Amino acid sequence: MERSYASRSSGELATASGGGRPVKVIPLRHPPGFGSLSSSSQPWWWAAVGRARGMRPVEWAEAALPCVAWMQKYRWKEDLQADLAAGITVGVMLVPQAMSYAKLAGLHPIYGLYTGFVPLFLYAIFGSSRQLAVGPVALVSLLVSNVLGGIVNSSSELYTELAILLAFMVGILECLMGLLRLGWLIRFISHSVISGFTTASAIVIGLSQIKYFLGYNVTRSSKIIPLIESIIAGADQFSWPPFVMGSTFLVVLLTMKNLGKSNKRLRFLRASGPLTAVVLGTIFVKIFHPPAIPVVGEIPQGLPKFSIPRGFEHVLSLTPTAVLITGVAILLWRQRMGSFSRSAVNHESGAKTGLSGIIMGIIIGGALLFMTPLFSDIPQCALAAIVISAVTGLVDYEEAIFLWGIDKKDFFLWAITFITTLVFGIEIGVLVGVGFSLAFVIHESANPHIAVLGRLPGTTIYRNILQYPEAYTYNGIVVVRIDAPIYFANISYIKDRLREYELNLPNSNRGLDVGRVYFVILEMSPITYIDSSAVQALKDLHQEYKARHIQIAIANPNRQVHLLLSRSGILDLIGAAWCFVRVHDAVQVCLQHVQNASSSALKLASQASGDSADSISTSKEEQQRIKQDGFFKNLCKAKNGNADSGTEVQPLLRQNLV
Repeated sequence: MERSYASRSSGELATASGGGRPVKVIPLRHPPGFGSLSSSSQPWWWAAVGRARGMRPVEWAEAALPCVAWMQKYRWKEDLQADLAAGITVGVMLVPQAMSYAKLAGLHPIYGLYTGFVPLFLYAIFGSSRQLAVGPVALVSLLVSNVLGGIVNSSSELYTELAILLAFMVGILECLMGLLRLGWLIRFISHSVISGFTTASAIVIGLSQIKYFLGYNVTRSSKIIPLIESIIAGADQFSWPPFVMGSTFLVVLLTMKNLGKSNKRLRFLRASGPLTAVVLGTIFVKIFHPPAIPVVGEIPQGLPKFSIPRGFEHVLSLTPTAVLITGVAILLWRQRMGSFSRSAVNHESGAKTGLSGIIMGIIIGGALLFMTPLFSDIPQCALAAIVISAVTGLVDYEEAIFLWGIDKKDFFLWAITFITTLVFGIEIGVLVGVGFSLAFVIHESANPHIAVLGRLPGTTIYRNILQYPEAYTYNGIVVVRIDAPIYFANISYIKDRLREYELNLPNSNRGLDVGRVYFVILEMSPITYIDSSAVQALKDLHQEYKARHIQIAIANPNRQVHLLLSRSGILDLIGAAWCFVRVHDAVQVCLQHVQNASSSALKLASQASGDSADSISTSKEEQQRIKQDGFFKNLCKAKNGNADSGTEVQPLLRQNLV
């Protein structure tokens, strides 16, 4: 026979209470499968298998090749023009940027073009975003330079081989993360950590490129102090020509970038800025041949040849860096949507499908096949200006000001990540920022918000008494809401808070004065999950309360929690009648019981004090003590007897509660 944990109807309550004021209780309906030891829900993979069985061949093709979806629905008249415009715009922007980021990584500029060529075609086929413009980014380029520069000289052939191997390893790791659906790990890293990290990294990147403005070498480092020391130490080698040219290009780039952002009619200026700097610099060098301005030099012509990476003996030493770059790349994707400037331009240019990426790839391929001889006279200060202009958008000081005003904890995360990244390098900055972010997550999870609830006047709604001071509580009853799942990491904190509320409950202003807490009502609607450790802790808490003659009541558990409480035996232990739909129902039932028990206590007090005259002569303190002692005895009568069976509420309690 199926067991019902629903409370009796209001009519039954009125009858059971001996004609007193009826307490209306909404019956608690347990979900299907209640009491069954097997889960009523299928595992996640079972649903996935079911969906896969029902997929048609076309749907399989779309799942494997997302390009099939937009190819089937492509509107040639409406979409082609927009994709052509976006592809050409971003492609022209990508050519000089790719060469600039290759220089930042310590590689020959041709490898930047290679990096911007192949991924565009692959993403157009396998990618799902129509705005994302893939390719090299400044921060990853700096990481490659710092790590590989500590292993081998950047001018050696091994440096290039290790860079290719490192890119291969990062690709493998990202594919594995995609297959295993591990992107959720990044959710534990707060936005403030990412913002602080990218801001500090942008400053380091800018300082690392300033050597092309100054005309002398600067120490390659991701730490700000060695960079500044190196800049100061070489000040006697300062050269005016590259500084003037580089500064001019930087001003031009920033001006065109800001004009393109602020005025839709001038949007083309934002994308054409890098190309403008390269063209003007090349023309100047070809006309005047200034010896003090270094240029890129010869760039090989043609498409890249397929080859297998070498240097596999360095795999173990490169693994930590590959993991770091993978994490940083995902962080940048979350913060800035891949290469933010190019993706933003692609979107603003009206890209409709992945065809815009294919057009970008064609432009890069054309540059590799036919235009590399023209790139040999590009000033290096022009490429440096392109990098600095690109990373200025990553400096997010406004975020720090915003966080200071609304949340000091998040500002601390921003500041500690920013400072450690500047002082100790990008690698340490990432680890410290992620570590503090996870520590905050763990702390918040282990110390959840718990509120004592009170009743809003004129309603049956119960809210946090700190948020709503007008809400009132009842003597002898404490209503607690736990705003988090209950599991092994936070159960000790929750138990400590419950004991604290029992001993230091704020002054109640309604109901009979019964001296202390006799009922603890747990409002469980925010609790989405309870694990086995929490189940055992709740059983222990029940035994502690039972020893102190305190009854636990449960209000509004969700389906999963309700089932778990039943299967674990907690409902039988607490008493099935103490599970309610609403907090108000639980409070009213407890009040009914307090009233009846108090009436019996008053009779005991009257008998103990003799006739009415003697009662008047008895001190108020003594009458209060006798009344509380009588209430306590009546409550004990209600909870003892067959309480050990764990399946029934005793006669006095059942009369008023079920």
